[in-house]
Amino acid sequence: MLRAALVIARRDFTAVVLSRTFILFLLGPLLPILIGMAFGGLGEKISSTDLRPVVGIAMPASEAARLERAHQRLTERMGEQALVRLRRVPLAPAPREQLARADSAVVAILSGSVAHPILTGKPDDLDKMQGDLSLIASAAQAENTLRLVQVERQEVATSLGAQAQARLLIGRVAQVVMFFLTILLAGMILSNLVEEKTNKIIEILAAAVPIDAIFLGKLMAMLAMSFVGIAFWGGTAFAIFLALHGSAAGLPAPAVGWPIFLILAVFYFAMAYTLLGSLFLGIGAQAATVREVQTLNMPVTMGQMLIFFFASYAVDHMGSPAEVAATIFPFSSPFAMIARAAQDDALWPHLLALLWQAAFVALIIRVGVLLFRRHVMQSGGRWWKNLFRNTTG
Repeated sequence: MLRAALVIARRDFTAVVLSRTFILFLLGPLLPILIGMAFGGLGEKISSTDLRPVVGIAMPASEAARLERAHQRLTERMGEQALVRLRRVPLAPAPREQLARADSAVVAILSGSVAHPILTGKPDDLDKMQGDLSLIASAAQAENTLRLVQVERQEVATSLGAQAQARLLIGRVAQVVMFFLTILLAGMILSNLVEEKTNKIIEILAAAVPIDAIFLGKLMAMLAMSFVGIAFWGGTAFAIFLALHGSAAGLPAPAVGWPIFLILAVFYFAMAYTLLGSLFLGIGAQAATVREVQTLNMPVTMGQMLIFFFASYAVDHMGSPAEVAATIFPFSSPFAMIARAAQDDALWPHLLALLWQAAFVALIIRVGVLLFRRHVMQSGGRWWKNLFRNTTG
């Protein structure tokens, strides 16, 4: 059966990778990333400038200058998004009249003096900005008398708290990357058999090789195609990282070390992909048309997201019942275990997890084959009676 599965895998892999559309498939994920980076930069610019409320300063020039200097010192330490923006406005007319004008460009007006500021505006706006302006006025009033306390530095080579936080971040990033790749690649398996069922090719294949080999071969082909895509995207991302940072030497290391962590990441992605892929292959094999496959996409995607949220919750709850359950449940186990690899240096749990996940892949493929034979090929008896029985067709 393995030889027949390799024949099917080579056939499907060659048909996909050597097609012209495969180039578009490789370039496809890069376009959303570029668009996301562009919109992310635009959104950050909007949030840091345009969306911050503007307060008018209706004070003499010397008092307004003190507030502006204090505002500048505070934003250098706290960031531009932390405080409101300041803008000088004329001393006349009165603040109430200025706010009532149609061309007014400020949310509220601060008048009076630095020692006794008066803020005029709507009650909701005053509640939001009163604390910021009180801090700015206090810093302005203490401009000449405030003495900064010098903090003594004591440098250490290692901080276990910082190391734990860095490893937690590595686990979360690994989960997100694995989920993104799985949801991007595994969904294509849903429609894998629809075209061949429509063209009656599946009947020819079923007459030549065992149906188990067809399912296993298609799963192997799609997994190999996924690794080609990951190699391309990973190489591109690593090249961009090196171009921006020059070296990866400063990256914090996961608990098991980078070489073993990357090897485990490859295995766990393969398990996550084959677990979901075998399930999708079995579900998609029951569909008769592309429309039915499209109908299945939404619940399948929602199920993937629930699994990811479950595993993501368990990342920072090492040893808790939720984390143990996430490592045992087959579909969340790859995501939970890759996060564990980032935080715990024990290797034997990963061997058990991979064997456990591989057993469920075999079980799901077997059930999918029997259901396919029963409902699509109209052959075989009760599927549960043949679950652990060797078949050749």
